[in-house]
Amino acid sequence: MARQGAKAVEESCDLCGEPIPTQHRHLMDMSSRDLLCACRACSILFDSSAAGAGNRRLVPTRYLHLSEFRMSDAEWESLRIPVHMAFFSHNSAAGRVVAMYPSPAGPTESLLHMETWEDLEVHNPALKQMEPDVEALLISRVRDARHYYLVPIDECYKLVGLIRTTWKGLSGGPEVRLQIDKFFAELAARSGTARGPNA
Repeated sequence: MARQGAKAVEESCDLCGEPIPTQHRHLMDMSSRDLLCACRACSILFDSSAAGAGNRRLVPTRYLHLSEFRMSDAEWESLRIPVHMAFFSHNSAAGRVVAMYPSPAGPTESLLHMETWEDLEVHNPALKQMEPDVEALLISRVRDARHYYLVPIDECYKLVGLIRTTWKGLSGGPEVRLQIDKFFAELAARSGTARGPNA
């Protein structure tokens, strides 16, 4: 029997092997695009753009609700994303912004024309603050919602995993909808708000 009050350890640091708690930081491996779990010491070590010769980058912890985000229904439809949710991030290796959407099979890439992204940047200057590779614009338009967030990239993959593990049947079922609502409620609670002209 585990000692009462003992802290449960479920994972270990992918760099040094030290045990880490459920809540921990991640690093982006720039060559494989994999997310690596990091202990506190390794997180501090990589909290610099010069660390690791740029081969690994620490995923930031900034959460911003873009309350004045400007995107018309026509602009969203032009993206041709088959679901009402997607995330967008600068992929340094590809030299472009990549659009991804969650699905029961995992993250799926959708073609994003550069002109579309440039138009969004013009109307939403906050997008120019987005850190390449490790931050993303997360959009949810599920059931007429209009949620726009600037979040750490690992949060997007957390959402993808949540959908994969709770999806049932053809439509997903009530459990996946409940979990998505819970995810965005928690996201709203931890996010600051970008006011003014999306700055």
